[in-house]
Amino acid sequence: MPARIYLIMLFFLQLAVSCKTTKPASANAAPHDFSKAADVNWASPRGFDLTMDIYTPDTGKKSYPVIIMYHGGGWLINNKSIMDEGAAYLASHGEYVVCNVNYRLLGDLDNTVTMNEIIGDAFGAALWVKENIVKYQGDPQKLIVTGDSAGGHLATMVATQGHRLCNRDFTSPDFCFRPSFVPANGLPADGISITAAMISYGAFNLYKSASNGFESAGNVFWQMGGATPRSILGGDYTPQDNPSAYQSISPVYQVNDAEEISYPPMLFTVGSEDDLTTPASIRSYIGKLEMAGHEDLTYWVHEGRSHAFLDSGSNEFLGIEFSKDAVPALDYMLAYLEGVL
Repeated sequence: MPARIYLIMLFFLQLAVSCKTTKPASANAAPHDFSKAADVNWASPRGFDLTMDIYTPDTGKKSYPVIIMYHGGGWLINNKSIMDEGAAYLASHGEYVVCNVNYRLLGDLDNTVTMNEIIGDAFGAALWVKENIVKYQGDPQKLIVTGDSAGGHLATMVATQGHRLCNRDFTSPDFCFRPSFVPANGLPADGISITAAMISYGAFNLYKSASNGFESAGNVFWQMGGATPRSILGGDYTPQDNPSAYQSISPVYQVNDAEEISYPPMLFTVGSEDDLTTPASIRSYIGKLEMAGHEDLTYWVHEGRSHAFLDSGSNEFLGIEFSKDAVPALDYMLAYLEGVL
């Protein structure tokens, strides 16, 4: 298999930084029960129904902090089911309501969905949760976002760029995002308020990816997603002619000064053997955050693991299995949240 195709498949198969580090706590001795509200419809942008699964712990509390989870899959394949086991684990080993979110993929709606719309879905899900989660015993004042790979990109955008809300098209000079759900009282003037973020092997530079062939037939996952390769921003957008548009959807180019906008505490995890979203790329992004004055950052390397270690089930191609690879990382996340909430 050519190395480039292997790297593409590895990236999308998900069916010296001065950061704080912590040691993971031991997993709970026994899981507790939880209830699951499956396929809750939260929005229907352009007539496309979007759903989420909501897990509520059964430990007797009136209210729980909320984890909003965005799955990976390169914005072209997978749905929330790839994170079923991870969502259930967090709900049964921690005391958190977990919202496992579906968002539109690029190939949906006859291959017309754009990346700014997908980001709008991620924003909309967070706004829906804030307005509705009390019905599921969630605390709307304690929202945590998490995601891996493409989902890590979306969670990062919500956590750091949730102030870029608007009800207009995605155009220069600000390139703001229209959320798929708008609260009854309208868009919040101060944006989306997030308590903490946990980003696993996130994709931070879509401008570079598009420039290096993401939009071409060389990316076999267009075919896997049943879509023809095209601009991820639609129409005639290209990274060469419209760099500012592509940079506007790339967290690495959108780091605000801490004195201007305060980011929540953020945990970044990555596999030591990840050749796609490499440890070096994660450290580079953290370095940009630090340079901008953001301090509450934690970095953790999952030794011996490559990409997609949070996926449910097992994947022989990648050599990953949930209980062996995901559980240690999820235990670390639970320990992290205990320290920041």
